[in-house]
Formats: sequence, structure tokens, C-alpha cells
Amino acid sequence: MYGLSMLNRFAPVVLFCLCGFSFVFADTVELKDKAAITGKILTRKHDQVVVDVGYTVLVVPRNQIEKIIEGDSTGRSEKKTSKAAVPTPPENKAGLFHSASSLPERSVRELVGQLGAAVVQVRTPGGLGSGFIINEEGYLITNFHVIENETQISVEVYHQKDGQLERKSYKQVKIIAINKFADLALLKIEDKDSPRFAKVPLGDSDVLGVGERVFAIGSPLGLERTVTEGIVSTKTRPMQGELYLQTTAQINPGNSGGPLFNLRGEVVGVTNMKITFGEGLGFAIPVEAVKYFLEHRDAYAYDNDNPSNPYRYLEPPSRAHVWWKQTDPGTGRCVSWQGETKFISAAKKH
Repeated sequence: MYGLSMLNRFAPVVLFCLCGFSFVFADTVELKDKAAITGKILTRKHDQVVVDVGYTVLVVPRNQIEKIIEGDSTGRSEKKTSKAAVPTPPENKAGLFHSASSLPERSVRELVGQLGAAVVQVRTPGGLGSGFIINEEGYLITNFHVIENETQISVEVYHQKDGQLERKSYKQVKIIAINKFADLALLKIEDKDSPRFAKVPLGDSDVLGVGERVFAIGSPLGLERTVTEGIVSTKTRPMQGELYLQTTAQINPGNSGGPLFNLRGEVVGVTNMKITFGEGLGFAIPVEAVKYFLEHRDAYAYDNDNPSNPYRYLEPPSRAHVWWKQTDPGTGRCVSWQGETKFISAAKKH
């Protein structure tokens, strides 16, 4: 009874405060499951929004928000989509990459016809791998180990022309940024006669579900434009201190650096390794790591002075003591030893 009497005593005050807050100062966060949260937005981060609802503070993940409606001091509301509400990094504003929203699912056959032109083959004197173009200007992603120790790089691209694919090789390829430890590299095609390139959108690996269908396009063993399909086996497979997507889509040497797509045609991972003594054990770098790499590419900018650069140098010259043995011509016996310190030089190569 005491609790009820106290509640009745303070109920008008509580209702007044909440009503005043809701209609005069409130923002509304509409969720994807048709629910809504009304309160005051305290802060916005790239992955979450913090909302004060009066009696507690809620942290709402970005990937669950459909739109945000902001209310001003006069009670009017201005609608803003969740895309506009998300702080956009400067690189994304510059158009380095784009993320699609609310794309419908389609068949692998349809998506391969649409996305195939943006998947490329990356060649070096030491081998080959795959990659995918993220920007019409010719920026593309591949694995660091595909170009490691190499600077002479060429890219094979299939352009759509009159309903047919036309193969063209580009030789002027610049290394923009590298992250040796994340196994990622950003390249740019700089041939003077290069056209506008087909590109692919980057998706969200955080919303992937285990068992969701995915497919890879690449050049396994040099067999260009090979498509393999599978499912996501797990999203959090730890390997050498990093978390990878594990997939049953077949991954082989030559697939490295190629895209792993969902059925909406978005890149959700970068294929980079497999377990050779097993089947259906392929791995991909989550696309969230790719976005982080791109958004902070200045920190990973390619430079010969960078210890992570793809040049390989031999050890500097070292001192060695060289001995000569003097023998008696008649008996063949050793009569003395003579020593001398010399420099043994090592040639520097790339």
C-alpha cells in the first residue's frame, strides 16, 4: 500500500516530465523490426546510437536502425534516413568505395553476370591472384601476399562491350596502401587510356548469418572467372590472432584477394587462404576490416621507408675470417695456417 500511495503521489510529476520530454525535446529512432524508441539522442557513433529515454539510457546498434527522426524545440520533426545519420568518413565522401542499402536477393547466375566485370586477375613476375574494383577510377583491393616483394604489377580486366566480355591488360598499376598484418593491399590502375571501371559495393559482414549462402569469383590456379558457391560456416574463426569468415565455397591458390559475395551482390569478405588437407575449409577477411583499412589508408600509405613495404633486402655485409692452408709439396703435410679478415658482400635485390 505504501508503494501504491507513493506511486499515486508522484505519478502526475512523472507523466508530466515524460510527456514534456517526449513531445518537446524527443527524437525518435525507428528500428527495422517496426519498433521505435523515443528519447533524447546523447551521442552517435559509427556502430551505435545512445538514447536517453528518461529513466535509463539505451545503446542501439546501427545495423538495427531503419531511420532517425529528430525533434526540435518547437515539437516539429525532421525525417532523416539512417544512412544520412551515420557519420560518413571523408574517403567515402570522396567516392573511394560505396555501400549499397536494401538490395534484393538474387540468384548467383544473375549476380555473376552483373558483378563479373569488376573482378580482376592480379599478375606479378612471381605469381598471380585475384582482386576486385571498388571505384570507377580504378582502385582495387587484393591480398598483400599477392604482391609481396613485387612492384611490377599488371591487372587483367574483362570489360562489358556490346553484350560481350573484352579482355584487357593494364600495366601501369600503382601501390597506394598496404597492410601486411591484415593481408590487404590497395592498388590503382593508372593507364592513360583506361575507361571508367565497373565496381562492386561493400556490404556488412556483421549482419551475416551462419548458414547464409555466399559465392566467390576469382582465378583459382589461373582459371579466370571461376565461380564457387557455399555457405558461411562460422563468422569468428580465429587464425593467428585475427577472426576470419569460414566458408564452404571452394578457395584455391589464385583465389587470393578475390571477393566473397552475399546474395545481394555485396562484398562481405576477401578470400585469402584455405586448409590444404581438407575440403570446404576456405577463409576470408571480413569486409569490416577492409573498410577500416580504406578509411585509414593514409596510415598504411605505401612508402619505401615503411617497414611493411613489399621490398625485400638482404642482410648487410658481415666480417668473416678466411683461412689458407700451406702444405709441403713433397709430403703433402700441412706446415702452417695463415688467416685474413675479409668482407663478404651481399647483393641487394627486390
